[in-house]
Amino acid sequence: MSDEPPVSAARKWAITFSVMLVTVTQILDTSVTNVALPHIQGSLSAGVEEVAWVLTSFLAANAIVIPATGWLTGLFGRTRFFVICIVLFTASSLLSGVAPTLEFLVLARVLQGLGGGPIIPMSQAIMWEIFPLAQRGTAMAVWGIGIMMGPIFGPTVGGWLAQNWSWRWIFYVNLPIGLLGLFMVSAFLFDSPHQKRPGRVDALGLVLMVVGFGALQLVLDRGERQDWFDSAWITALAVVAACALAAFLVRELTVGEPILDLAVFQDRNFALGTVVIAVAILAFYSSMLLLALYTQKALGYDAWTSGLVLAPGGVGNMISLIVSGRLVARMDQRVLLALGCVLNALALFAMSNLTLGIDYWSLAWPRFVQGLGMGFVFVPLTTLALASVRKDRLSNATAAYNVIRNLGGSVGVALSTTLLARRSQYHQTTLVGHVNVWSAETAARLKEWTELFVAQGADTFTAERRALAMVYRGTVAQAQVLAYADEFWLYAVLFLVILGLVPFMHRIHAEPAAN
Repeated sequence: MSDEPPVSAARKWAITFSVMLVTVTQILDTSVTNVALPHIQGSLSAGVEEVAWVLTSFLAANAIVIPATGWLTGLFGRTRFFVICIVLFTASSLLSGVAPTLEFLVLARVLQGLGGGPIIPMSQAIMWEIFPLAQRGTAMAVWGIGIMMGPIFGPTVGGWLAQNWSWRWIFYVNLPIGLLGLFMVSAFLFDSPHQKRPGRVDALGLVLMVVGFGALQLVLDRGERQDWFDSAWITALAVVAACALAAFLVRELTVGEPILDLAVFQDRNFALGTVVIAVAILAFYSSMLLLALYTQKALGYDAWTSGLVLAPGGVGNMISLIVSGRLVARMDQRVLLALGCVLNALALFAMSNLTLGIDYWSLAWPRFVQGLGMGFVFVPLTTLALASVRKDRLSNATAAYNVIRNLGGSVGVALSTTLLARRSQYHQTTLVGHVNVWSAETAARLKEWTELFVAQGADTFTAERRALAMVYRGTVAQAQVLAYADEFWLYAVLFLVILGLVPFMHRIHAEPAAN
């Protein structure tokens, strides 16, 4: 006999809408800031490296607080801690909007990251607890629409606000949503009967967690800018992160009341699920970043038009989330997950066929297919990973799940920018080696450019120099196209690799044994 208090259907969906509202705000805030950085830089008279801390501070604070979400939920109680997070996130959004200096803005962003970080794992645990398995698919699909829409529409919204209003409005828009979410959460959310209050504070584990995850996020976020391990600072941070995280793992495995209970990884579905979500998010976020960079840098699109290239992915994602939410309790979740991986692989293989003359629809259709595929990954994977976790471990499990998920995204962004630079250099060296004045094709191209510049009034010597520069510029552009194609191909292969893990997960049935 269950001792859980009955929850009406109306209250369940009110809670769903409440937590989704706050979650969408947090996700949007993660992505809208990227496109507003140039505006912030000009307004606060900051350098490129300095203004990057607006992003780094938020991500580092997220990385530090998310592993402790389950422990903090038990310490304060679910409702109280959720309210604390909303208040901290909303208040720090106001502080970010009124920031008079860069230092003030970075400090406000740290507070914003600390308040926003626990919202996603807490929301996931809440949704999983209040709905029975037969309804979880639909509920997670509704909640997932917000999760997946943020990274897709965030850059477009942020670009529009920054261009037409002010960069400060990307923070001000959080205020009414945060206040509404605060009111609704206070009215509808209740404490979990399964949550256990920790008996004591594991101070050493807390310190190791803060140092380890904070240093790791700094390495991933700043490494590419500092040329990775050629920088003494990045090398030192990497050593600190490795030592602190290794000590943290040992501590969590041996202490009686850990900050992050690693025993949840004994569940095979959960352990494999974290691997799959890390690889899937790595490939998904990286491909979105690459497509945004390609459309703006190679094709010359503005931020709004680039956002329109990404938008079809949101449409496809919404469709598949709804469909998979209806099917996830009625059929083998592994089939849906495999379908999502195949769709993503096909979309990314299509994206690898890039040219400098590619049209809008040749990019938009693969994005639609990719979005369609991610919906078939998100819902069944969440079901497979969390359905067999005991309810008293849900907060801890969702915290661990989101730590790995965020780590996959951070590694993906760092990997994509580094690989893009390395592969561009490789292809440029190869192409330049095949371009010489004795080649008939090169000579013909130089002649065409020279004649064009002479016709425009340049003397022969200047026209020849400008023609040589144009051929070199074309070679560099083609090298970059090949580098983008290499990365899209790599991420397509990663989705096919995930397929190899799917059979090792066991199916979740609609009527599981009581926890």
